[in-house]
Amino acid sequence: MTDVEVPAHERISGARRWSILGAGTVAQAASAITVNGPAFLIPTLHRGEGLTLAQAGLVASAPLAGIMVTLYAWGAVVDRRGERFGLLAGLLLALLGSVVATQVHALPALAAALFVAGAGAAATNSASGRVVVGWFPPHRRGLAMGIRQMAAPLGVGIAAATVAVLAERYGVATALGVPAVATLVSIVVVAVVVLDPPRPATPLTAAPNPYRADRFLARIHGVSLLLVVPQFVVWTFALTWLVTDLGWSAAAAGAVVAGAQLVGAAARVGAGWLSDVVGSRMRPLRWVACGAVATMLLLALSAEVAPAVAVVVMVVASAVTVADNGLAFTAVAERGGPFWAGRALGVQNTAQNLVAAAVPPVAGLTIAAWGYPATYALAALFPLLAIALVPVRGERPAT
Repeated sequence: MTDVEVPAHERISGARRWSILGAGTVAQAASAITVNGPAFLIPTLHRGEGLTLAQAGLVASAPLAGIMVTLYAWGAVVDRRGERFGLLAGLLLALLGSVVATQVHALPALAAALFVAGAGAAATNSASGRVVVGWFPPHRRGLAMGIRQMAAPLGVGIAAATVAVLAERYGVATALGVPAVATLVSIVVVAVVVLDPPRPATPLTAAPNPYRADRFLARIHGVSLLLVVPQFVVWTFALTWLVTDLGWSAAAAGAVVAGAQLVGAAARVGAGWLSDVVGSRMRPLRWVACGAVATMLLLALSAEVAPAVAVVVMVVASAVTVADNGLAFTAVAERGGPFWAGRALGVQNTAQNLVAAAVPPVAGLTIAAWGYPATYALAALFPLLAIALVPVRGERPAT
C-alpha cells in the first residue's frame, strides 16, 4: 500500500491530532490578539498620548493593513512549503513586529512595527486551517474547524479584557506586550506539536485550479463578504452603542462585549458540529444567513423600542453573525484541496478583511445620519442577499 492510500487521520493518534488542533487554535488566537489588540489602545492614545482620533485609528489599522496585503502570499507559501513552516515563519515575524512596537514611540515607527506584526500574523489564517483539514476526517472537520475558528473571538476577548486596562494603568508599551507574549507562547506550542499532514504525490504545478472547474469557491467568497457586514457592524459598534446611547460605563460595556465574544466562539463550534451531523457545510451556512437576517432586524427593532432587550439581542447577534466563518472556511479548504487550499483561503481572508475594513467608516456615517436602529436594519440586507448565493447544489462530498 502506498503512502497516500492511508488516510491522514489514521497515521497519528487521536491525542496527537487533537493536540495539533489545539496548537493551531492557540496560534490563531495569538494572531487575533496581535491584529485586534491595538484597537483597544485608541482611548489611551487619544486621551493620554494626545493623538487625534484619526492618528489613533491609523495605529489600530496598521496590523489590519499588514494582514490584508500578505494573506495570499502566505497561502502560496503554505501550499509550497507546508503548514508547520508557514506557522513558524509567520509567528516569528509577528513576534519581531510586536517586540519592536513595545520599544518605539514615534507614530510612524509604531505603525510600521504593527504593520509587520500583522503581516506575520496573517500566516496563521491559511496554515492553521489547512492543518485541521489535513489531519481530520471529513465527518470531524466541521467540529474541528469550529474549534479552531473560535480562536478569533477568544483572541479579541482576551485583548478587550487586557490591552485597554494595561494601557491606561501602565502605558502603551506594556499593553503591547500582550500580543508579544501570546505570540511567543504560540511559537513554542507550534514547534513542539504541529506536524505537516501528508499530501498526494502530484507535483504542485500539475494540480488543477479549482476556480476554473466551477463557481463554487467564488460563490462562497461572495457569501462570506456579505455576511462580514453585519458581523463587523455589531463587533465594531457594540461597545460604543452601550456607552454613548445607553449610558453604560466602559468597564461594564467591555465585560458584555467580551462575554459576547465567548458566545460567538461557542456558536462557531456549534455550527461546525452541526455541519458534521448533517453532512453539509452549505445548508448550515444558509441557515446562518437566515438567522443573521432575523437577529439584525430584531436588534434594529429592540434598539428603537426596548433598549434593555436589545442588549440581549446584541449578544445573540454577535453569536449568529460569526457562526458562518468556520463553515465557509472548511468548505473553501476542502474544495481547494492539498495544493490550492492555502491560496484559496488567502483569497477568502483577504476579501473578508477588505470588506471588514470598509464597514466601520461606512456604518459610522449611517449611524451619524440615521442612528443605530436604522444601521442595524440596513445591515440585515446583506445576509438577505447571501441566502440565495449559498451554493448548496454545488456542494459535493468532502474527501
